[in-house]
Amino acid sequence: MSADALLHVANFSTLFVCMVLKFPQIFVLMRAKSTAGVSLHSLLLELLGFIVFMTYQMYYDYPPPTYLEYPILIAQDAFLLLLILHYNGSLRQSLFYILLFVGGWRLLTVEKWIIDLAMSLCTFISAASKFVQLQCLWRSKDAGQVSALSWGMATYTCMARIYTTTVTTGDMQVLVRFVVMTLLNMWVLLTVLYYQRQGSRTKKED
Repeated sequence: MSADALLHVANFSTLFVCMVLKFPQIFVLMRAKSTAGVSLHSLLLELLGFIVFMTYQMYYDYPPPTYLEYPILIAQDAFLLLLILHYNGSLRQSLFYILLFVGGWRLLTVEKWIIDLAMSLCTFISAASKFVQLQCLWRSKDAGQVSALSWGMATYTCMARIYTTTVTTGDMQVLVRFVVMTLLNMWVLLTVLYYQRQGSRTKKED
């Protein structure tokens, strides 16, 4: 397979996976009507990281195929946020979050230094979202409502983006972000699988 063909496969497979990436998590929550093991703060940080990353790519006119999945991911995260707020009985807070994210998005492009600074912090923001989710799992020791499939797909998309970034823009900030996200997504995935296995053993013993 040629380099161009491999790049197209990586771009379009990432886009396809991202189109349904959050669906397993959404379906798990809708079926259980419970948010046990799912961190609201982790989702908020992830959403912030997605918005910063997409805005940075658009600001510098990067090739659309390298970030086309982010509007889709943001929409899915927004729906997931509404679900979590609904099942937590705090849906009224959604208006506050909408105003916060829209206002923050507009602020990012006011000055070049703002978007550059935000992007330099983006990796830390996104990494923090994974650590918050890990802490939630460690504290609850319950991954019953966390979708391993969603985390597995997230790991794949970050690995694919390591390749596409390397052969297109070569932006080190973006590349470092995807390497870190791959490792952390994999860590969360393994933690989810571990606690789900533990939960299955406990049910069998009971």
